Amino acid sequence: MNPKYIFITGGVASSLGKGIIASSLAKLLQARGLRVTIQKFDPYINIDPGTLNPYEHGECYVTEDGAETDLDLGHYERFLGVHMSKANNVTTGKIYNTVITKEREGAYLGKTVQIVPHITDEIKRRMLLLGKTGDYDIILTEIGGTVGDMESQPFVEAVRQLQWELPEEDCMSVHLTLIPYLSAAKELKTKPTQHSVQMLQQSGVKPDVIVCRTEHPLNQELRRKIALFCNVKPGHVIQSIDAWSIYQVPLNMHEEHLDELAVRKLQIENFNEPNLTRWKQFLTRLQNPAHTVNITLVGKYVELQDAYKSIQEAFVHAGAANKCKVNLKTVQSENVNAENVDEILKDAEGILVAPGFGERGLEGKVCAVKYAREKGIPFLGICLGMQMCVVEFARNVLGWPDAASMEVNPDSGHPVICLMEEQKKTKIKGGTMRLGAYDCRLEAGSLAAKLYGKTDIRERHRHRFEFNSQYLEDFQKAGMIATGRNPESGLVEVVELPSHPFFIGTQFHPEYKSTPEHPHPLFDGLVAAALKYQENN
Repeated sequence: MNPKYIFITGGVASSLGKGIIASSLAKLLQARGLRVTIQKFDPYINIDPGTLNPYEHGECYVTEDGAETDLDLGHYERFLGVHMSKANNVTTGKIYNTVITKEREGAYLGKTVQIVPHITDEIKRRMLLLGKTGDYDIILTEIGGTVGDMESQPFVEAVRQLQWELPEEDCMSVHLTLIPYLSAAKELKTKPTQHSVQMLQQSGVKPDVIVCRTEHPLNQELRRKIALFCNVKPGHVIQSIDAWSIYQVPLNMHEEHLDELAVRKLQIENFNEPNLTRWKQFLTRLQNPAHTVNITLVGKYVELQDAYKSIQEAFVHAGAANKCKVNLKTVQSENVNAENVDEILKDAEGILVAPGFGERGLEGKVCAVKYAREKGIPFLGICLGMQMCVVEFARNVLGWPDAASMEVNPDSGHPVICLMEEQKKTKIKGGTMRLGAYDCRLEAGSLAAKLYGKTDIRERHRHRFEFNSQYLEDFQKAGMIATGRNPESGLVEVVELPSHPFFIGTQFHPEYKSTPEHPHPLFDGLVAAALKYQENN
């Protein structure tokens, strides 16, 4: 069959959860046996989020093929269990960059380059790209921002044109809005939704389904009112009520018949009822933990919860796998020092030192590593966290007080973390790091190999600096072992302390590959080790 397209827009307010609704609908369609993917179109002018501060945009998610993308692609992968790619995240910056480059090459034959048709044509080309691969039955497209935003207008116009160009049965529009509850009046208000839909319709896009984000259930009278004034059928107004977990939302959407509305609108024949057995098993474990464990994340962006989104979700997955609830405490690394580290980390039964960039908060991370190493607390360091455990070991075990990363002290007498050779000539910051999946060979018998259950793995990276291998022999003699190396370059990917109950640092980002149905083995192992530490203490 021809690929089908579902466009998801939002109105009234941002952060309503378009990404979760898109992921949930995609999960339900996938569970019916359909081949599904999701793409995100973001209206900001950055080429990608690679140079954005996490405080600005939350986590930068990295795909298998090395794209730096919006954090919603992390939700897409976690819900679907399939890899996204560079084609799954498109920004205004990418669109304009392509069009301007073509204009400079003379591709438009002297025409005046305009938003319509040139920008919208490039948006449409990108929207249809994944459908031309033959790999998917359904492509869901999430439009970032809210309807009415100046930045989103070209994307909404592109959707309007595609609704006109594609066969009616190949295209569907879903609009997510907010139904606010006014406590003073003790009632839900539909007017913001009505205005949002009217604005969408004025742009020429008619929604087939309206999903209403709400804190209170919508009765039939309210649904009929919304349907009447928004010109959709009564059964096509559904509620997305606040859920106890984002992973409950697919089941809520199934109860609201969202997936059934989609297969009927898209005229998909011989569809199955969704098989959600494993998903429900995960939710049962998540909702009924037998234990609780306290894990502390030490990082520099902790004030914004989305800055470490994939790490937080990886702990949710690992907690469910271990039948326990992970109480994840976040600590601002700038606030940690040798005088207060005991007080700050005294309740930690596991410690994760998070990734990041720059000098701010590094000494606090070093203090946290030292505390975990000396107290025998299960420890995982990711990317910069791994680099800081190398610095800490060099200073306090090898006796090199000036040991540092060249990122913050290029004149150090012991630059135990150095700039990668291929990065030395790089001047442009965006998209030039070591990005995406690379092979890693684990040492047989190591903790990492035991956790993975194999010695050849492939993990995702996002870094410019690496372990300085000229010091490797010194580290190994003192007890810090490189148990994971890239088989081609020899780059150190994993370090361990075999004398410690659980101490592992990874140059790669394991959090990107954790899903509810396949928790990442390193997070699974850290939670299990934290439970054992709790039992022994």
